[in-house]
Amino acid sequence: MIRVLLADDHAAIRAGMRLMLEQADDIAVVGEAADGAVAIRQAAALRPDVVLMDIRMPGTDGITATREITAAGAADVLILTTFDFDDYLFGALRAGAAGFLLKSVEPDALIDAVRRVAAGDGFLAPEVTRRLLTAFVEATPPPPAPVPALTGLTDRERDVLAALGRGLSNADLAAELAISEATAKTHVSRVLGKLGCSSRVQAAILAKEAGLA
Repeated sequence: MIRVLLADDHAAIRAGMRLMLEQADDIAVVGEAADGAVAIRQAAALRPDVVLMDIRMPGTDGITATREITAAGAADVLILTTFDFDDYLFGALRAGAAGFLLKSVEPDALIDAVRRVAAGDGFLAPEVTRRLLTAFVEATPPPPAPVPALTGLTDRERDVLAALGRGLSNADLAAELAISEATAKTHVSRVLGKLGCSSRVQAAILAKEAGLA
């Protein structure tokens, strides 16, 4: 059973997300939070698999809450955002979010995203992926020098990092490298550990900054 915590300051949105998620027999909503501070406490107490996190909340915002939750290893975080996300999205991803969805998401897509994040994959809303990549290229200056952490990666781990930069799932990575999905997941975990990344999305950003993807 995939345990989910809902964090949004609007009760109606939390109710809608709960209704959509409860259509799946392998997902259980174990808690709700109306602000980031409560989400941090709930994540520590309940240890959900996935936190669905709003960015804009009173008090402690979703970016700060995401950073604290992922740093503590309490859960993977999937950001919920409206279309005007540009000023906030990069901060959320760098804080360790495993991906993001638009609040207009359909039930099947929401359930699929939660399952994928719980399985260790990242998730980017397809409607805005191109916009996100364009904004990333325009907003991010080239790195002044090679990233030192990359020197500690093996050739295979660099291949894995490049694949993460291209958005490959564990299954796609396994097929590309002719290895089992379990081995692919192990490689991803090692790469994240060596790079100090909280999520595969963070690693994908690093791969793009390093010119690997």
